[in-house]
Amino acid sequence: MSFHGQQQGNNHQKRGRTPPPEDTYEEALFLKSIGEKQKPVSVKLMDGQTVQGWIEYFDKNMVRLTREGAPNLFIFKHEIMYIAEEGGKKK
Repeated sequence: MSFHGQQQGNNHQKRGRTPPPEDTYEEALFLKSIGEKQKPVSVKLMDGQTVQGWIEYFDKNMVRLTREGAPNLFIFKHEIMYIAEEGGKKK
């Protein structure tokens, strides 16, 4: 058994590490899951605002946040700091 610092002869060359994947596809699964269940969420925006509603639609670049008693929002993903689930189901 060899350790990182030891070489195993001349034919063993250092291999570079492969970088992590750019996309794990977990984001789409998360958004689909909370969208299907119409789970209430809080969306924290990059400018510090927080808006509440539920995710009705999403694609590669944006999400549609549906809100009761307020206009629905199309929010670009690059403007979102995070999305947090709230308790309960939409009424």
